Amino acid sequence: MELFNSLIRETRSLLEKGSPKAWDYAPGETWKDIGSSELVLQKDAAFELGASGRGSANYVLFTSDPALVDRDQILLYGPDLREIRGDVDFARIVLLRVGVLDDDEEQVYRVLKDIEFAKYHVYPEGYMVRMSPENYREQVRVSKQAIRGGISFRAIGNSYIQAYKKDPNVLNATVIFVTAPGFDYKAMKDNAKKASDITNTLTHILEGLSTDCTVCALKDICDEVEGMKELHFGVGDKGHKH
Repeated sequence: MELFNSLIRETRSLLEKGSPKAWDYAPGETWKDIGSSELVLQKDAAFELGASGRGSANYVLFTSDPALVDRDQILLYGPDLREIRGDVDFARIVLLRVGVLDDDEEQVYRVLKDIEFAKYHVYPEGYMVRMSPENYREQVRVSKQAIRGGISFRAIGNSYIQAYKKDPNVLNATVIFVTAPGFDYKAMKDNAKKASDITNTLTHILEGLSTDCTVCALKDICDEVEGMKELHFGVGDKGHKH
């Protein structure tokens, strides 16, 4: 699974100027999960991450290359939750190394979607997540009570990694949180859109839609992403026009 490798490199390049806090994954040190989405009212909130008008991005990238993702860890660029005093920019980026899957592209796609959906099954207490997939954003309202209770990105990151690693295809997971000002959140959001475009193109390929490049609306992403065009023309040889 090399389709997202260039985006992983771009993401790391965007973060190069920062010096992150880093923690190894500790499965016994997750934040309490309440099993369903919690409503944190405005009056009970300490602040919002990625609030309206602030930079925000959320995306998941996959690879099978251990040189790109080689450990389970949490990285934080910027202040931790207990250090934040008001609404801030926010990005949460997940890098996953997956095992080399079966040659069946449809199975690969289903596995990747199943893994990605793990993010919808993490419900940290006092940490209300609102995702906007069509805008590639994530907003989080953090409760005053959670701050008093010692909530941290390390604990939240452990919770996400634990959820991802329930899938045996996930070999390593790195969860990156960005809260510092000065990072290019727009570029991160652009990367989120590209990741979504790759997934949509994979869907297009597997549905056996037009493979005539001259009329395909997804030609740009096929041209840009290394390996995508080869995959497209390798799924059933049906007299493709190139």
